[in-house]
Amino acid sequence: MKSIKRAAAAAAVLVAFSAPAFAAAEAAPPAKPAKPVAKPPARQAKPAVAPAPAVSLTEAVSGNLGQVVFQVLLGELALQRGNTDLAISAYADLAARTRDPKVLERATELASFGRRFDVAYETSRLWLEVEPDSMTARQTMVAVLILQGRAEELGPQLSYLLEKDKAHLADNLMRMNRMLARYPDKVAAYQMLQKVLAPYAGVAEAHYALATAAYHAGDQKGAQAEIRQALQLRPDWEQAALLEAQLLARESPAAAVAALDRFVAANPDSRDVRLHLARALVAEKRYDEARKHFTRLLAEHPDSPELIYPVAVLALQQNDVATAEPLLKKVLVSGEPAERTVAAFYLGQIHEDRGADAEAVGYYRQVISGEQFAAAQIRVANLQVKQGGGLAMAIEHLEASAVRYPPARVQFSLAEAQLLRDAGREAEALALLEKSLAEQPNQPEVLYDAAMLAERLNRMDLVESNLRRVIVLRPDNAHAYNALGYSFADRGVRLDEARDLITQALALAPDDPFILDSMGWVMFKLGDLSAALEYLQRAYRIKPDAEIAAHLGEVLWLLDRRDEAQQTWSDAARRHPRNDVLNAVRKKYQP
Repeated sequence: MKSIKRAAAAAAVLVAFSAPAFAAAEAAPPAKPAKPVAKPPARQAKPAVAPAPAVSLTEAVSGNLGQVVFQVLLGELALQRGNTDLAISAYADLAARTRDPKVLERATELASFGRRFDVAYETSRLWLEVEPDSMTARQTMVAVLILQGRAEELGPQLSYLLEKDKAHLADNLMRMNRMLARYPDKVAAYQMLQKVLAPYAGVAEAHYALATAAYHAGDQKGAQAEIRQALQLRPDWEQAALLEAQLLARESPAAAVAALDRFVAANPDSRDVRLHLARALVAEKRYDEARKHFTRLLAEHPDSPELIYPVAVLALQQNDVATAEPLLKKVLVSGEPAERTVAAFYLGQIHEDRGADAEAVGYYRQVISGEQFAAAQIRVANLQVKQGGGLAMAIEHLEASAVRYPPARVQFSLAEAQLLRDAGREAEALALLEKSLAEQPNQPEVLYDAAMLAERLNRMDLVESNLRRVIVLRPDNAHAYNALGYSFADRGVRLDEARDLITQALALAPDDPFILDSMGWVMFKLGDLSAALEYLQRAYRIKPDAEIAAHLGEVLWLLDRRDEAQQTWSDAARRHPRNDVLNAVRKKYQP
């Protein structure tokens, strides 16, 4: 009775596999055992290898059954307890002594799982010697040769497999292509593959495999030549068209777009290539063309989230709110989490722009993460003040948001300071920013905003120290040079230095209307009214701002061109009736 049980146990743990060409070589790792024989120690990981299924015993095995049972059980129990090395050793020894195909297969499987490729090579080689016609043995040998990087031995094995299964040649070539992605020496793999695939010059998949191998080996021209050949043989092959675009994009994104465009023109029903073309056009900032392709795809697949989102964003970018809004609402329901966040933010903007502040706040509050989180919560705070909810409520919201998302703490501090400034509480706003600078002194944005508040409070020492610090941290910050120069000019002090600072600002941003205004103002303070007029007129043409109009009108007045001055002030006053600077200068010259 015991001997029968032993025989059954031995049969239960021996292995049998069968698979089509190339399937075993690219198979996923085996599954975990369903029920361990014994509980493994706490610190040992369970093996991800399945227990061996029952098979019939060969004559070699059954002749020495007791020893076979012992070593099989030893190997399986060692594996269950996480001792992979012992399991591999037990099976490798048993395989060498019995030369049983099932034991050889199990030994190879365990050695591969344990990354003992030297053992896997020997057991798979012996297995193929025992069963030279076994496709499974040869497939397994291929997998081991790939992992070991044995190109000289691998080539003949691949040639054999391709020759023996010509009925599935195209599929086998694509599987082989995926398998070789794991080959360590890409150049050797490419050279080997050129020999193996020489008999298949008329097969598109062979050229695709060569293109991939050439690409990984660094031969870009060879890769492009091979993929062109593949497309000549299969002109409607989407996968090849996408690979061609990928290869071309490395040298010229525009060339990749052109190739995709040609393919879509010849194959208008090609969904994947059209989708890639649309995305490539977005990357090239060719938004009108991209939108046309996305819109066509969406018409064919109206419920596809990967199409709804880009069409909505492109429509919004082109100010087509009527198209964008319903699509964004769809994204809000069915899009990916990151897309839903962006959709909520854009819907908030749409409703805020149309004056629906309550609805805008509702959408902004749905932005709970992502890049738009800080901007959305700042808009909530601003709208709370606008709706009469009170400054205290808005500040509380900003401070809570800063706790929730510390990386945006600086943004929230700047927003809170702006609310205090708008409420006429400049000293509190400055104190808030100084507190932020005490914690993190090298924040250019905070330094700049604190300087602007200090300027309103006439604290020129702080204005100068902060702006000079910004210039050190960001020497290309034109506005820091300009703000410091203008502060001197407006007070009529250090005018030569003010001119030099504004000159540096203009060198960095020659068409900035506010810097041009500053240069006009410092020239006015220096008494050069002609130069002042030139700069101020140029600034006003670029941006008809109220303060620029105030400066321009004053210079015109002093040049005795008073009708022009009055017209400039009147035009600006209609647009900006409550601007303090404009109203003050009009009162000065038109009491």
